[in-house]
Amino acid sequence: MAALLEVKNLKTHFFRKKTVVPAVDGVDLTINKGETVAIVGESGSGKSITSLSIMRLVPSPGGKIVDGEIILDGKSLISLSEAEMCKVRGNDVSMIFQEPMTSLNPVLTVGEQITEVLTYHQKLSKNEATKKAIEMLELVGFSRAAELITDYPHRLSGGMRQRVMIAIAMSCNPKLLIADEPTTALDVTIQAQILDLMKDVSKKFDTSILLITHDLGVVSEIADKVVVMYGGQVVEQADVDDLFDEPLHPYTIGLMNSIPTIEGEIERLQSIEGNVPSPENMPKGCRFAPRCTKAFDRCFAEAPQLKQTNGGRKVRCFLFDEEEAKG
Repeated sequence: MAALLEVKNLKTHFFRKKTVVPAVDGVDLTINKGETVAIVGESGSGKSITSLSIMRLVPSPGGKIVDGEIILDGKSLISLSEAEMCKVRGNDVSMIFQEPMTSLNPVLTVGEQITEVLTYHQKLSKNEATKKAIEMLELVGFSRAAELITDYPHRLSGGMRQRVMIAIAMSCNPKLLIADEPTTALDVTIQAQILDLMKDVSKKFDTSILLITHDLGVVSEIADKVVVMYGGQVVEQADVDDLFDEPLHPYTIGLMNSIPTIEGEIERLQSIEGNVPSPENMPKGCRFAPRCTKAFDRCFAEAPQLKQTNGGRKVRCFLFDEEEAKG
């Protein structure tokens, strides 16, 4: 498969008075054309800042991409001016933000918010844009799309607003759709509908998806590949089936063990002791070592590198160096 997005050694730092906060610290990521890749991890692991860095929407002043490459379909996004990047956002790359309740403009109608994107990027006339807006709303499951374009967001439920966000995001047929926790604020039934909709729309437009989530149930439903982040770094990367069949990194194993199942009689779910470290105060050595049940002396002294295993997977853990040495 041909690579659509390549992120290489991405470093995004926040500068606060005399401190430097490395929120994203050397992330490598590849998404192929037509592929869905999920980034998972606890809050504070760097997932959302990674996605905002790809969109060049890091909060400023204070936040800055200090190193790395972001290449979309052969084009370097880092080197683009803000004016050039504005033409990429919404056209080549679209994003569905975390909160459907607050992502839509409350003073513009649904129709105005979709047609604005179409007139700016596709140069459509007002009538053409309105017609396309109705088509997009029908595509995401609205039966009364022609009436809905005159409604304001406050009249819509959370699930309806998220459908509108998907319609806006997909209106220019982007190459890449970034979805940041797209189902977090929705109930379980609506979550399933939104995930099915994203899969259908992705297939119809041949759009790649970068999904940001902490919900492994969502990952199992939609992803082809999974990237596990911790402390601003990638700690494991694998195909979704391989990851669920046999997680390698102790952190990934901890995430898997915290998922409830309907099999067996488990009275209490396992949890990972401790908290995600603050980016301002990362531990020396492996960033997960203070919470890891398998940590040994080397883990507290050296920082492990992300290495490829024999099976083609990637993992950042000294346990696999030890296994290679034994083998």
